[in-house]
Amino acid sequence: MPILLRRVDERLIHGQVLVGWGRSLHPNHYLVVDDALADSDWEQELYLLAVDEEATVTFRSVEAARAEWPMWESHDDRIVLLVRDVDTMRRLAEGGVMNAAEINLGGIHAGPGRVEVRSYLHLGPDDRSALSALAAEGLDITGRDLPDSSRVPLGDLLAG
Repeated sequence: MPILLRRVDERLIHGQVLVGWGRSLHPNHYLVVDDALADSDWEQELYLLAVDEEATVTFRSVEAARAEWPMWESHDDRIVLLVRDVDTMRRLAEGGVMNAAEINLGGIHAGPGRVEVRSYLHLGPDDRSALSALAAEGLDITGRDLPDSSRVPLGDLLAG
């Protein structure tokens, strides 16, 4: 089964993902790609506390996830992919790994150099550059915090 959702969200596993998207997509597996988290057992344990016992979670570095990507794309589980930032998604998708998939921008918060483009999305120059690189890979990038919200196309996000 293909990956159901490819989401950029600084919070990774949290209520909006588990409840909002979970009720809509019914995932039974979360693939979290984050270099720092992949090496931190105690932080992984904190995220695992939020997930019910019916779902599994796999933590991978970008390099490991890229190496395993064909397996994830054809996995039997209903998978939600979560990354913390746009650059991680860019590194993961480099070289056409994701094959024209949709990328969901769901939670990038205020920070130095970032400008609010939606209440849930703040983009800085590095984010914009990484988004342009993702678009060049042929990916469909939209902003949407919850499944019942309207998709906001990348062009509208970058214009904001």
